[in-house]
Formats: sequence, structure tokens, C-alpha cells
Amino acid sequence: MSQVIKHSSNPIFKHARLLADVGGTNARFALEVARQQFEAIEVLPCADYPSLLEAMQSYLNGAAVKKVRDKSHLPVVDAAIAIANPVDGDKVRMTNHDWSFSISDLRQKLDLSNFLVVNDFTALAMALPYLDATQRQKIGGGVELPGRCVGLIGAGTGLGVSGILPVGQSWVALASEGGHATFSPSSPAEVAILQSLWQQYDHVSAERLLSGKGLEQICHAISGLELDAAEITRQALEDSCQASSQTVAHFCAILGSVAGNVALTLGATGGMYIGGGIAPRLGRLFSQSAFRARFEAKGRLSTYLAQIPTYLITEEYPAFLGVSAILEEHLQQKNAV
Repeated sequence: MSQVIKHSSNPIFKHARLLADVGGTNARFALEVARQQFEAIEVLPCADYPSLLEAMQSYLNGAAVKKVRDKSHLPVVDAAIAIANPVDGDKVRMTNHDWSFSISDLRQKLDLSNFLVVNDFTALAMALPYLDATQRQKIGGGVELPGRCVGLIGAGTGLGVSGILPVGQSWVALASEGGHATFSPSSPAEVAILQSLWQQYDHVSAERLLSGKGLEQICHAISGLELDAAEITRQALEDSCQASSQTVAHFCAILGSVAGNVALTLGATGGMYIGGGIAPRLGRLFSQSAFRARFEAKGRLSTYLAQIPTYLITEEYPAFLGVSAILEEHLQQKNAV
């Protein structure tokens, strides 16, 4: 990337920072004890906890955190959470899980000085400037242009869409719910899939297909089989089930079409990134799929899309980089007042 967010030259913190990436299935936690130094990383299943507060308390009271705090002697004063949900005001109710909470109430109960809650794909977008060649895999051709908009899409429990715009020496993330935009088929087979989903839903969004549940719905639409997403992925990687292999092929092609739509909409000539939990698990099935061909297949604008590089994010916990940057910027601005 051509630009980075400027931070303090002193990487050592006086207080540990609690970071979290909360999805519909798992909540990932870490302590940041120095600039981009993440320790005590743990993944907790959301279904195991009645509330986000209890998940956070379980993490903070766990052995891994105790070990870090005993070693560093740093109290946890500030926290920032990326969550798979729109964040507008104090009240948050998750779309893909049953947790709901008040941001101010959580801050008080956890005795935090600063507590930020941001959309998960806003955080992931803010991580993009920090990814190096070992944390991303280029899919296809194209060359990113410096100082231009960068796009982001990712399928997991749901479908996230975001991007970042350069502003001076920094970046501004876009808040978006583009995953809920209407799905548009690009082939007769996809028309048949859409017609199948219309029997259940008045509105079929891109997320209905590009998610874990989406894999299951595609599989059922093309084969009538009731398989869960993990089984579909496993069988496709093993090449042991034709329906699963076809499902993954459809999924990758549709993801390419939607990524191309996002790139066109944003003018993402700084590059288009693919995040989420599904695509990285597919490995060679994704890199060898029709994703890139469908990304470029935009008629008169195909040449424009061919010049935009696409990158698969391979870093295991990329959102920590972004939510760390957002918290750092907030603290700098607060201290400057």
C-alpha cells in the first residue's frame, strides 16, 4: 500500500488495550501491550455465552490474560471492539446473533476509560494498509494505483462490504451494509438458484448466497441435498461430492461478480481485497476458480476491472490491526484536546 496511518513514535503502552473481533459465530480477543503486539489471543464461541459482557469477562479472567498481565504489569484501561453489525448510537443489537448491549453500560461494567465499538468491516478495512506480502495472496493480474480508493468484501457468517479512502496521510473507512444489496444472477444456473430462493424470501440479497448459510442454500438449490457449510467445504476440497464441488464453484463465481460490482461502485483502483472466513479456507479451489474471470466480466468495463488487482487476505487475525489503528487514532485525538 502507498500510505499508512501515522501513529506515535513510541510503541510502548502505559496500559494494555483490549481488542476484539466479534462475529456471528466466534468472538476473537487479544491484549495489545505495545504497538501492534497482540498477546493472549483467544477465540470464544458466541453460543457459549449469554451476552457479550460475559464473554469479555470470561476472557479477561482467563489464564492467558492473567499470564500477560502478571508479566507486563499493565492494567487494561482502553478497549475497542469490531462487531459484525451496524453501529449507530449507544444500543447495539446483532444481526447474525442474539447478543444486544449498551456501549456505555459495558464500559461502566468493565471499568474502562475508553471503549469503542465499530463495524467489523470498518476495522478490517483499516487493517489493509498494514498487510504485507506474507498476509495477502494476489489473485489474477492488475496493478494498484497509489492514493486511490481500496475496496473490501468478505463472506463468513454474513457478507461484509467496505473500503478505505485516502485523506492526507491517513485513511477513512467506509461504513457500508452492501452485503444486503440485491443479488443479480449472471448465468442461467444462477437464475435457477435465484428462483429457488424466491420460494423462501421476498428479497434475495448477495448475503443469502455469499455466506455460510449461502453455501448451504446454493447446494440445496442445485442438488436438493441438505448439507452444512463445513461439510460442503470439506467434500469440495476432497473432491468427494459433485454437488459440493459445484456449490463451491458457484460460490466463488458469484463472489467474483459481487466483488467486481463493489470495485466499480467505489472506483477501487487502489485494489480489491477479499476477507471473511470462507474464501481463505477454500485454498486452491478459490485461487483456481472463476472468481477473477467473473470479477472482470463487466462488458464494456472489463478492461477497467482487469487493471484492478484482487487480493485474498490470508492473515489469521487481520481485524486486530484495524481496530488497533482506530483506537490509537481516537486516543491521540483525545489527548490532543
